[in-house]
Amino acid sequence: MGLCPGAAVEDDTVPNSKRRARLLDMRRLFPVTDQTDETSVRPDETSVRADEASVRADEASVREWELGELADAYAYPPGDAPWLRANMVSTLDGAAQHDGRSHPISNATDMRIFGTLRSVADAVVVGAETVRQEGYRPARAREAFAERRAAAGQTVVPAIAVVSASLNLDFTLPLFTSPLVPTLVVTGAQAPADRVAAAEKAGAVVVVAGEGAVVEPERVAPALAERGLTRLLTEGGPRLLGQFVAAGALDELCLTVSPMLTAGDAQRIAWGSALAVPERFALASVLEEAGFLFTRYRRT
Repeated sequence: MGLCPGAAVEDDTVPNSKRRARLLDMRRLFPVTDQTDETSVRPDETSVRADEASVRADEASVREWELGELADAYAYPPGDAPWLRANMVSTLDGAAQHDGRSHPISNATDMRIFGTLRSVADAVVVGAETVRQEGYRPARAREAFAERRAAAGQTVVPAIAVVSASLNLDFTLPLFTSPLVPTLVVTGAQAPADRVAAAEKAGAVVVVAGEGAVVEPERVAPALAERGLTRLLTEGGPRLLGQFVAAGALDELCLTVSPMLTAGDAQRIAWGSALAVPERFALASVLEEAGFLFTRYRRT
């Protein structure tokens, strides 16, 4: 999911009757909201009652999900503190992509959630290499989220924040020349002066997150928060996510587990220096549809 910036998401211009046929049939697996009380059931009836309750719960929870419900399910925590969320997809055997792209291991529901996560964020944080390889484009306005964003005091679309130490970027790309809100470039204080000037000339806003020539991952979220951008989403790539993980800067991971096996030597969702001690995250929620698991983990 994190490497599909050009993939299509739900088109709000499609008539409701046609869109409705594509709505999600999804089960909420966690947290559990319907538990069977077995205290008053005789032992020989326990399994029957449990099976019946399970069937009723499944029938109640498998239903069509509207975009507003998805937005509620993926709402950011309240408060003014910055919150950095990552959104990635992985196969059962740990591949974050197939043939260099994540689209083959994704599905329509994954991309619908991809669009929802973008639409509730203040800014989308992405690595420079992903911008170069994927031809990253600016976010587009979506009518379904317009009222929600306005009520939350957000701009019409999330800003795209490109993390780059060298600023070796093509500033003639639409990402810089025609965004609905100015694109940000996050760099170090000692970034090349000519590239800083080129970025500003193109209309980008330069954000400093590091004293030297490189970006310090733990300073990215606070630097964006100083500009009022606290609900942050990073979509990749694996190198940037690895840097956030190594710096202890990641607050939440939205991971789609794809029911596929690829083998091979594809990248994992996070790549780079290993932590001395693995960091524990807590499971916040799980949704399921067509064998795909849409999970959320938060820092404990």
